[in-house]
Amino acid sequence: MYSKLACFVGGALFGTVGVKLLSSRDAKKAYVHATAAYLRMKDTAMQTVTTVQENTADILAEAKQLNEERYASKAEDVVEIESEE
Repeated sequence: MYSKLACFVGGALFGTVGVKLLSSRDAKKAYVHATAAYLRMKDTAMQTVTTVQENTADILAEAKQLNEERYASKAEDVVEIESEE
């Protein structure tokens, strides 16, 4: 019984002190700095994602072109073989 009451009182006290700490000027500064760092990181990550997407598109286009050239080369080889027979 007393342990539950002690936990409740401790939680209420911690909550009250916690709210005061979280709403202090120093805490607000920390939130601002943390948010600014997050936004910088997000911008950097998005630039990286954009670069990777552009490179992926280039790689895909070149791979398709390479396959088309190989298919064309194979088709020419088949035509040459048939004409020799």
